[in-house]
Amino acid sequence: MDLELKGKVVVITGGTDGLGLALAHRLVEEGAGVAICGRNAERLSAAEDGLTARGGDVLAVQADAEQREDIERFVDGAVTRWGRIDGIAHNAGGSAAGPLETTEDATWESDLQLKLMGAVRLTRAALPYLRTSKGAAIFTLAIAAKAPGAASTPSAASRAAGMVLMKSLSKELGPDGVRVNAILIGLIESGQWVRRAAELGVEPSSLYRRMAEDSGIPLGRMGRGEEFADLACFLLSARAAYLTGTAVNLDGGLSPAV
Repeated sequence: MDLELKGKVVVITGGTDGLGLALAHRLVEEGAGVAICGRNAERLSAAEDGLTARGGDVLAVQADAEQREDIERFVDGAVTRWGRIDGIAHNAGGSAAGPLETTEDATWESDLQLKLMGAVRLTRAALPYLRTSKGAAIFTLAIAAKAPGAASTPSAASRAAGMVLMKSLSKELGPDGVRVNAILIGLIESGQWVRRAAELGVEPSSLYRRMAEDSGIPLGRMGRGEEFADLACFLLSARAAYLTGTAVNLDGGLSPAV
């Protein structure tokens, strides 16, 4: 299936590791120009090297999605490089979750700034270019937005707000031909779990098996980064031209919500 992504330009926040980097690699395979940003200079450089080694047309910008100036500089860099933006992927944000009583206001503020306001800033900055693109698309991650667990805030609340933002924007931007969707991911193999396995002194494969068993994932395993990347590329592509305003579960059947 030709996703018609060759020559398109997609910007990704949090593209230096894990799911964002998996998506960047998949987009490079499709012939798209890819702009990634991240806060960690070492990871950013490594990600850029890996993508360019595969022949990718890549722009890597050190930027913090919590900072408006950084996001505007990131978008300006992509426009200067390619003269267009056809898709944006709101991927930035780690896990910030704990009991309400012990979670300080500063943690809430930082999480909302990164996950919700980061998406607002990037969309706002890229919108003039998305409107002139033929078949522009946006997607955001909405982990646990429909079925949050105990002690899952502020992350679950930030993601739920992001999903509401997605739904609202799908209606607001639909007349401009800009599609907006969300992916609700479950447990997916990524760099954060590799680092966690190292902290525990176990092999990542062992940690993955245990997490899948403990979580009761119906398919019996954790997801893979490339499976996320395949779905994300589809949502960004012309093959999903009539798909907007929806949140897709990618969790092996784990979520109790449809």
